[in-house]
Amino acid sequence: MHPTTITTIARLNDLLRTTFLTGRVLMTEGIRALPEDLQSRIIEAVQTFDGFGPENDPFGEHDFGAVTVEGRKAFWKIDYYAPDMLCGSDNSADPKQTQRVLTIMLAEEY
Repeated sequence: MHPTTITTIARLNDLLRTTFLTGRVLMTEGIRALPEDLQSRIIEAVQTFDGFGPENDPFGEHDFGAVTVEGRKAFWKIDYYAPDMLCGSDNSADPKQTQRVLTIMLAEEY
């Protein structure tokens, strides 16, 4: 994939993750079962995550991460769907062709 395309995908993923405004955000039952204050701290940790490196972001897309809050490990993942949500996106660098979905889950739910 072209470096400019990867940079565009990472920027779009960061925008969703940090603002929750440009796609859908899902939280699993495990996250929802936590006390609200702990949910809030996990969400804040996801939104402020900046620990990207070759070991956890080998393709440079900023589409996955892990955070630990009060001893609870949570994963977050961004997936790319076509606008109708029926199949994957043909071009995840094009917001007109892509519906981004950010899922936040407890590590044990993975």
